[in-house]
Amino acid sequence: MMTDKAGIYIHVPFCLSKCHYCDFCSRTRADDETKKLYVTRLCEEIRVFGSELEGRPVADTVYFGGGTPTLLSSEQLSRILDTVNEVFGIDQGAEITAETNPKSADLLKLRDMRSIGINRLSIGMQSVHDNELKALGRIHRFSDFADTYLDARQAGFNNVSVDLMYGIPEQNIESFRRSVETLAVAHPEHISSYCLTVEDGTHFGNRRDSLVLPDEDAVSEMYIMMTEMLRAYGYEKYEISNFAHNGQVSRHNLKYWKREDYLGFGPAAHSFFGGVRFANSRDVEGYLNGKDIKEHSEKITDRDAADEYVMLGMRLREGIDIGEFNRIFDVDFMERYGNTFERFAPEYISIDDRRCAFTDKGMFVSNYILSET
Repeated sequence: MMTDKAGIYIHVPFCLSKCHYCDFCSRTRADDETKKLYVTRLCEEIRVFGSELEGRPVADTVYFGGGTPTLLSSEQLSRILDTVNEVFGIDQGAEITAETNPKSADLLKLRDMRSIGINRLSIGMQSVHDNELKALGRIHRFSDFADTYLDARQAGFNNVSVDLMYGIPEQNIESFRRSVETLAVAHPEHISSYCLTVEDGTHFGNRRDSLVLPDEDAVSEMYIMMTEMLRAYGYEKYEISNFAHNGQVSRHNLKYWKREDYLGFGPAAHSFFGGVRFANSRDVEGYLNGKDIKEHSEKITDRDAADEYVMLGMRLREGIDIGEFNRIFDVDFMERYGNTFERFAPEYISIDDRRCAFTDKGMFVSNYILSET
């Protein structure tokens, strides 16, 4: 159901270098003129979309993703925020996040970002071990992350998220333990931790047969170990891959998992608004040349909406409130999904007449279980 609030996602497809695992829409060739033109196209897209939209929502989250958004200047980031505010309005208490990589923002840049209203930073650390970072194709060392993290604190960021990867080349259970512990001691407000997925068309995908990775048992142990360690440090696992301290969850990402309205701008950006999903293509060159890159839109049927609600809601620690599901969709949850989920209880699924949710062990195999629904 459409609301008067929505999240805004801004895609910035520029990177200093392409990581070996990355299949995101990004390019490494971006001079100053290209970035300037890109920001112009972004602002045009936001204004045009806003002029065509009935009942514009107010933005209560804004998320700069990529790519590496901090390769844009602070003035360019500010121009984009000004345009969002002009077209939609930005809620006074909005969460405004920018992703960054170590080596792509110094203290002065971070202070400027904080001054224009960006109040949450997401830093791509991935590992504390330089050999693992090199194996991933990252261009930074752990010391670069440490410098960026300290600069972020000095610049006034009191809401920082850090990315951590497991199941990666040269990693073992003990090295991952050290990564988790080192990060937990630094105590960012939020941690996102993802298992490596080898995608076709990436550097890793092209050498899939020769890639040496931790085996499935080791990866499972890493996930369970990380969950237990972070819990001991005061982090709540509120979603399969995300941990928050003192309730400082990613408000923007919760919109995806709770099927709330969000609008995406830039190549490869996706939107969900008023029960319709729509997306832009990955055509960066076309976008820069002023081409309309809207790729497709899809009105979600009642059946699909119910399935999406379950698939996305089960990613959350709270899982599915069965009574709420029944009221929203006028469908009996247990009749439609009960047989499947009860097969995996109690080891992987916790289910009763009020709620259905994954256990810690179930979260690790959630994709398999959900594919069975």
